[in-house]
Amino acid sequence: MELLAPAGNFEKLKTAVHFGADAVYFAGKKLGLRAFAGNFSEEEIFEALRYLHARGKKGYVTLNIVANDSDFEGLDDYLSLLQQAEVDGVIVSDLGLISYITKHFPKINVHVSTQANINNSSTAKVYADMGCTRLVLARELSLNQIAEIKKAVEGKCEIETFVHGAMCISYSGRCLLSNYLTGRESNRGACVQACRWKYFIREESRTDEMEIQEDERGTYILNSKDLCLIDHLDELKQAGIESLKVEGRMKSDYYVASVINAYRRALDGYQNKQALQAELEKTSHRRYTTGFYFGEKDKEYLEDSMPVQTYVFIAKVVEDAKDGFVKVEMRNRFKVGDKLEILSADDNFLKTITIEKIINSKGGEINDAKRVQEVVTISCPYNLKEGDILRVEKS
Repeated sequence: MELLAPAGNFEKLKTAVHFGADAVYFAGKKLGLRAFAGNFSEEEIFEALRYLHARGKKGYVTLNIVANDSDFEGLDDYLSLLQQAEVDGVIVSDLGLISYITKHFPKINVHVSTQANINNSSTAKVYADMGCTRLVLARELSLNQIAEIKKAVEGKCEIETFVHGAMCISYSGRCLLSNYLTGRESNRGACVQACRWKYFIREESRTDEMEIQEDERGTYILNSKDLCLIDHLDELKQAGIESLKVEGRMKSDYYVASVINAYRRALDGYQNKQALQAELEKTSHRRYTTGFYFGEKDKEYLEDSMPVQTYVFIAKVVEDAKDGFVKVEMRNRFKVGDKLEILSADDNFLKTITIEKIINSKGGEINDAKRVQEVVTISCPYNLKEGDILRVEKS
């Protein structure tokens, strides 16, 4: 199965590749649903696809907004650019855009977005007959339902589903809360995630408010847990799923590294399952759920508002280690004597180092690295690679 990673910018794209993604999805400056991610300029789209293809990876560009008539202006030029850049597929939700692309740009593979709400075999077959090459199914389906849809489009379409990350409480992402409360349109890339806010109720004739409570802890009534299916990859494969999608174009570089590393190792048969489960606790997340995949109603589908993580991102390796030292870009403060854990794609994974020496960007020796994003050189007994990450357990 393909491991498909999010990339909000070029750095995250490189991180995803370094830690084992088979493919990456990202947006250009137009028609994508993450308007506040870094996203990619036209030049960066070409550069990104060259970078991916040189390493045997694929790149998919999101065109998944709910489109207005004005969005079709300049569409030919943009699609021509993507075709020239040799994009491996575009992710589209709007039926008009899908029809236009399959008719006028048949060489571009069309992946139907989860926001198109494909819930049944009949709908799946319609998209397959239109020439779409992949269906990103609605998140509300069980594995049994997915298997039935797979049978219906066998030989015509690949099946992709989300396996990890934040979920929208609204049906497959179709929500208007952000529009109503802030004027920022969720279905055009500007969602403020109003579902994560804390809400109160008020009796019509009164001015005081009362917190909505479900139990002694209270509840955030629109805020869902995060999806996690790392323990169920065999079942996903049996259902016919060909691509496993990780959510998170707005998430951090460290999030991409940790999650993609864990799923890559799980797909490759890494035996220490406990370590992989722990890995997914080390980056920012809400409590996990298997969502709708197994058909049962998760009575604890809702979650407290604040995400948690057990480790802190300390530094990123910017050059391969050499002669017992390695250059890193500092992300959080660390000192001589600190014990750091390694996040890497090779057998240095989970090894630890104790910092014995730090040399700053001016060549001077220091005891405390506290200038954010300064590139410093530290002592290191392992052959760390560019892109590896150092972290520390939260106290």
